[in-house]
Amino acid sequence: MMKGRVQAAVYRRDLLRLAVASTAAATVGTLTIEPIVAEPTGSAGKRKPRYQANSAEVQNFYRVNSYPAR
Repeated sequence: MMKGRVQAAVYRRDLLRLAVASTAAATVGTLTIEPIVAEPTGSAGKRKPRYQANSAEVQNFYRVNSYPAR
């Protein structure tokens, strides 16, 4: 009979792999994925005029684009 112990070699890389795998498994287990839902727009938002011809931005756009070409 053998009185000595059977020693298994445990390398540092194996411990690192185990630590990384367990951390990754714990992280994946705690993630909660929520679906992204668009907010519904009311009928007032659909009828709101977005383009205003007399706004300062529109007037400036047409003023700048009417410059003579070089």
